[in-house]
Amino acid sequence: MEEIRIRDSFIKLGQALKLAGLVDSGVDAKYVIQDGKVRVNGETEYQRGKKLYPGDIFSYQGQDVKVS
Repeated sequence: MEEIRIRDSFIKLGQALKLAGLVDSGVDAKYVIQDGKVRVNGETEYQRGKKLYPGDIFSYQGQDVKVS
């Protein structure tokens, strides 16, 4: 499982997708999230601004990424 480290107390889902290298831009993140292709902690997530905290896991295209 891949891991991304954040400096603040949270990171927004769209930013996390970009940081992990799973999408190229914020626009790409917006569309894959809107299309229901991203899961957070096992649940489909539709909000690009969803706050992720250390310990959360998000998934896209079979790739799981843990926030730490």
